[in-house]
Amino acid sequence: MTISPTTAPTAGDIAGLASELTALLGERGVTTELRGREKASVDGAKMSPILAAQLPLGLADLVAFPTNAEQIAEVVAAAVRHGVGVTPRGKGTGNYGQAIPLEGGLVLDVSKARAVVSVEEGRLTAEAGATMVAIEQAARETGQQILMYPSTAQSSIGGFLSGGSGGTGSIKHGSNMSGDYVLALDVVHAAPEAALVHVEGADAQPYVHTYGTAGIIARATIALEPLQEWVGFYASFPTFEQATSVIRQIGWLEPTPRLVSADLPEIANALPADPAIPHDRASLRAILDVASLDAARVLVEGAGGTVEDVREGPQATVKISMLSYNHPIEWLQKSTDEPYFHVEVSGAALVERLDEVHQVYPGAMLHIEAQRDHPIGMLAAPYISPEAVYAGFDRLLAIDVGYHSPHQWYVDHKVDRVRALAARTDPQGLLNPGKLPPEGVVTGPEKHS
Repeated sequence: MTISPTTAPTAGDIAGLASELTALLGERGVTTELRGREKASVDGAKMSPILAAQLPLGLADLVAFPTNAEQIAEVVAAAVRHGVGVTPRGKGTGNYGQAIPLEGGLVLDVSKARAVVSVEEGRLTAEAGATMVAIEQAARETGQQILMYPSTAQSSIGGFLSGGSGGTGSIKHGSNMSGDYVLALDVVHAAPEAALVHVEGADAQPYVHTYGTAGIIARATIALEPLQEWVGFYASFPTFEQATSVIRQIGWLEPTPRLVSADLPEIANALPADPAIPHDRASLRAILDVASLDAARVLVEGAGGTVEDVREGPQATVKISMLSYNHPIEWLQKSTDEPYFHVEVSGAALVERLDEVHQVYPGAMLHIEAQRDHPIGMLAAPYISPEAVYAGFDRLLAIDVGYHSPHQWYVDHKVDRVRALAARTDPQGLLNPGKLPPEGVVTGPEKHS
C-alpha cells in the first residue's frame, strides 16, 4: 500500500526546495507568493456542492512551472530529495479536486511544457501541458485527427490522461483507458534521481486515470486516425422525450458521430444564447460526419423535431464539444442562485425509464449523451444534503441506472492495481498525497455500473 510521508516537510525543506528549483527553472519558474499558491491550489471542484462546502481543501507551499518533460523529471527529483509532496496540475479544469494539494507541498504546474513533439502516421507525441485543441490542430495539419478529446477542449493532455476519461469521440473509441488511445508515456517516479521512464502499450495503461499517484505523466504518445469532415448539427424538439427517442439512433449512424448530446428545455434555456438553441424547446446537438447528415435530418424530422442549423469548420464543432458532458450542468448552475448538484449516470433506463430517473431526486433534470453500448448522462437537481444525494444512488440502481459520484477526489479506477504500482514507484507517498486511498479505507459511495 502507499505509505504517507513519515514527517511533514519543514519550512527549511520548502525553502531548500524553492532555492533548488529557482536555480533550475529561473526566478519566473517558481513562486512562493500567496496569490500564486492560491491560484494553483483550486480546480473545478466547486461544481460539487459537497466538495465546495469543504473548500479550500489545501494550499500549496510553492508552485513550479517546468517548460519541458525533462524539467518535469528534475523538479520531481528535487522534491523527493527534500521530502516534499508533489501535486501535478495541468489546466486545473478537473471537477473532482484531483489537482488540489490536500497536504500542501509543491504544485507541479505543467502548463508551460506544451510542445507538440512530433506528428507521424497514426501517432502524435506531445508534452504534458499541450492543450487538446493544439494537439487536434497539429494532427489536422497532417490530414489526421485524434481519436477523442474532453469536453473542456482547452485542457492539457497530461491532465486529461491523469484525471479525465471520455469526451468527443467516445461513441466510437470509448475512454482514454481503453488501451487503444495511449500508445506510450514518459512518466516520472518519486525517486531522488528521478528521470523519465518510457513505457509503451499495456505497460502505459496503469498510469492512465490515476491522478499522478503512481507516476507523473511528462510526455504522451496517442493514436491518430484519418481526418474526417465534421459538421456541427443543431436540432430542437417540443419535448425532451422526442429528443431522447432518437439520440441512440443518431449515435449508431455511420460514419460514427463524434458526439450527440441532448437537454431538457430547462437546461437548454441556461446555455449561451444561440438561435440554433431556441428557447423552451429540448435541444439536440451533434458532431456528425458530413456523410451522415441526411440520415440524421430524417431521424430528427421523423421524431417531430426541427433541424435548426448545420455549421462547418473546427471552431463550430469545438463549440458543441464545450456544451457536452458536465458543461450544460455548469451553465445551469450559473443561471440561478439555487445550488445544484449532479451525478454521472448511465444505462438504457435513461431513455426507457426517463420519468423514473427524474423522480429519484426532487426537481431532477437529465443531460444525456449517446454511446454505443448505452446512453450516459448527468442527472442534476437542486441541492439537498450529502446524505440525501448518496441515498439516491440506491434508488438509481433499483431502476437499472449506473452511477459515478463526482463528489470525491480519490482514485477510483483499478485502485488495487494503482496501489501495487505506487508501492514501487512512490514508496514515500509523495505523489499527489491524499488522492490514493490506503488499502482497507472505505471512501464512500463512488461508482457502480
